[in-house]
Amino acid sequence: MRFLPGILGLLLALLLGGCAGYGLGPTSGQYAGGRTLQIEPFSNRTLEPRLSDAVTAALRREIQREGTYKLATQAPGEVTVSGEILRFDRMEISFLPDDVVTAQDYRMSFTAHVIARDRRTGKTLLDRELTGVTLMRVGNDLPSVERQTLPLMATDLARQITAALADGGW
Repeated sequence: MRFLPGILGLLLALLLGGCAGYGLGPTSGQYAGGRTLQIEPFSNRTLEPRLSDAVTAALRREIQREGTYKLATQAPGEVTVSGEILRFDRMEISFLPDDVVTAQDYRMSFTAHVIARDRRTGKTLLDRELTGVTLMRVGNDLPSVERQTLPLMATDLARQITAALADGGW
């Protein structure tokens, strides 16, 4: 019984010491939802259809999920994000065991040039090329598998854009 307060004090110190490096809120120093962000539809410079819509929709979802910026839907936002999709690549990774010509798995990626500007000052906050990547296993129907894989690639790119915006050093 005499040692109970000492043990409880030690446990409390260990518990609080483990949380010492954790900080609440965005890592960029902003407070959550403090600035509004407007996403302009991305332009598609590739021959692959539907990339622009997939990226724009995925970026809107990720911005809302992450919470550093509030998505501007009715009025112009304080920060404007725009971009263009530059490249779309599909590279074979593995082939069927009994047919070395027919691909079984692909690595799909597309690269976008993303620009974020402060609407008031005109200062460029982000100007970078980012790449969304995913793996795809092909069955009997390559077009339908690509159509199902496209949102995964777009979400990967949207997460990278959102992280660059939220953690930016401006």
